[in-house]
Amino acid sequence: MEYRTLGRSGTSVSTYALGTMTFGAESDEATAHAQLDAYLEAGGNLVDTADVYAGTESESIIGRWLSDRGTDIRDRVVLATKGRFPTADHPNGLGLSRTHLSQALDASLRRLQTDRIDLYQVHAWDALTPLEETVRFFDDAVAAGKVGYWGLSNFTGWQLTKTVDLATFRGWPVPVTLQPQYNLLTRGIEAEIVPAVQDAGMGLLPWSPLAGGWLTGKYQRDQAPTGATRLGENPERGMEAYAGRNAAERTWQVIDAVTAVADELGASPAQVSLSWLAARPAVTSVILGARTLEQLQQCLGAADVVLSPEQQERLTGVSAPVWDDYPYGEPGVAQRHRKITGGR
Repeated sequence: MEYRTLGRSGTSVSTYALGTMTFGAESDEATAHAQLDAYLEAGGNLVDTADVYAGTESESIIGRWLSDRGTDIRDRVVLATKGRFPTADHPNGLGLSRTHLSQALDASLRRLQTDRIDLYQVHAWDALTPLEETVRFFDDAVAAGKVGYWGLSNFTGWQLTKTVDLATFRGWPVPVTLQPQYNLLTRGIEAEIVPAVQDAGMGLLPWSPLAGGWLTGKYQRDQAPTGATRLGENPERGMEAYAGRNAAERTWQVIDAVTAVADELGASPAQVSLSWLAARPAVTSVILGARTLEQLQQCLGAADVVLSPEQQERLTGVSAPVWDDYPYGEPGVAQRHRKITGGR
């Protein structure tokens, strides 16, 4: 396992993080604890959860694991969680207001059985709360020792930049990371969000790195999935729904390329897809999510898979997003630079 700094902070984290959205939903407590043990044994140290995962049960499962394993394990783990979505059925039971975030942070600390959250992330933008109120909350939370660093999730480029600029202007703690969806099939963040992250000196923590299972190679063209998989149980599930991706020729071109590289390396398509993502600009740590211990162990094997420059470029080329000419296509990009003298 390799390590990188957590965005613009000085804290070191493994290049693969353990995502825990399955804990308490698709993975029972015994399986979740086995995943946590195996992840630490493999050298991982960044554990990511959220207060709404499995109706708060994910945090509780992690808290019991931390309590059972003791202080030494807590000091090894960089613990990340999130707040913003509804956790109570009243007007202040959601959002990024000081009222909700104060309640949500304290509740997460209780469930996780810890006195600090190493990385507390806002789970999404809140158009109703003044941004200054949210950013000032984190200044107070860091000063109180409840939060080490703070980060963003699911923000657009302008939202991220506005947040960073406000925190910098006020002299308050600046967010260190952004957690977006990012994978070989979903690369839209490269237009504005990745440049904004790089400009701010932040790090990316990509979620859904296997595109909801598509990049494992387990789905077949024109054969709707069945059985005990996410799409087998619900083919119309969210952004990874089968029909739309099956109809896109780009989907199968990417999967074919991933499979070919996997065959060359004696690796799995999942490991190849994860290795490609871990090497992308600004990526700090790729968030792995698994139902079973076996799935997690296979994903962790990506730490040993190194793509050649040619293989990296092949996957980057076949998965290239399709942009309009302006502002993100070649004509638009050409206007973002200039020569020192002569020409345009």
